Amino acid sequence: MLVLVIGGTGFIGPHVVRLLSEQGHDLAVFNRGQSQADLPASVRRISGERAALPTLRAELARLAPDVVLDMYAMTQADARAVVETLAGIVGRAVAISSQDVYRAYGRLRGAEPGQPDPIPLDEDSPLRERLYPYRGETPRVGDDPQHWADDYDKIPVEHVYLGRPDLPGTVLRLPAVYGPGDDQHRLYDHLKRMDDCRSAILLDERAAGWRWTRGYVENVAAAIALAVTDERAAGRVYNVGELDAYSARDWVRRIAEAAGWDGRIVAAPPNRLPASLRFDLNTAQHLVSDSSRIRRELGYVERVPPAAALARTVAWERANPPADPRPFDYATEDAALAALDGVS
Repeated sequence: MLVLVIGGTGFIGPHVVRLLSEQGHDLAVFNRGQSQADLPASVRRISGERAALPTLRAELARLAPDVVLDMYAMTQADARAVVETLAGIVGRAVAISSQDVYRAYGRLRGAEPGQPDPIPLDEDSPLRERLYPYRGETPRVGDDPQHWADDYDKIPVEHVYLGRPDLPGTVLRLPAVYGPGDDQHRLYDHLKRMDDCRSAILLDERAAGWRWTRGYVENVAAAIALAVTDERAAGRVYNVGELDAYSARDWVRRIAEAAGWDGRIVAAPPNRLPASLRFDLNTAQHLVSDSSRIRRELGYVERVPPAAALARTVAWERANPPADPRPFDYATEDAALAALDGVS
């Protein structure tokens, strides 16, 4: 099978490309050429802007990929550029989406009215009613690094990929993904405190019990590879994520076990915490997704067990700290801990 990957050099993409290559598939990666990745030498590279894809239609027709995998469609225009170029050339399309399409995400952020949606969220749970979740009242200027966020929304992306009978689409809704290569460094803030021998880690008590579905990057890549290579995925939407959705407190405990840290985890009211540690979201709305469909229909199982996944992530975070980490105000945290210990 020849797979054309749009993107493929960020956090998750290289894991997918390497896995598909190991399985014996041929791959071509189309991206802007601005990011490097450790990909197999056999992978063909095609550089260009997504908006210029229509000018490459003849070249891509000669390439004749069987499946296109779009790793990085952030907007409706992104998705249309791929679909309108490749319809009639490829047999299937797979698009990466997010669990932020669910109405529960809007309620978590306080952008959607109503009571919390029931969890776990399956693929038929209500989607957000308010589009463009990061668009403010005032548009960002063109040179703002966050300008792209004004038009970001995975709901229109899904509609494009699921709306073409001549190009059967598959949508994968991903969870919070962690692991080696994570440019968001999801473990870093906790791990840094542990490695700095802090005696305690403070959590906002509102967040301590809040649950979120996560996924280890190699396991998420395996789910994506399944959707790419299994024709039964055509026309389907799949949640991807671990079976256990840990609370924030339990997540810190698991990181501590992997890091060898035996300090305390202290949950406190927000008014007794530094502002940087407050969790100002509607924690009555958990973000827990049900991944049973992809397990049942495509036979998905995690390749890397949870303990090994966290151990690999901790090792990578220690070796690759953020280039410009946020400063830690340990003096303010110590004062908060002392005040809490005095009260108790």
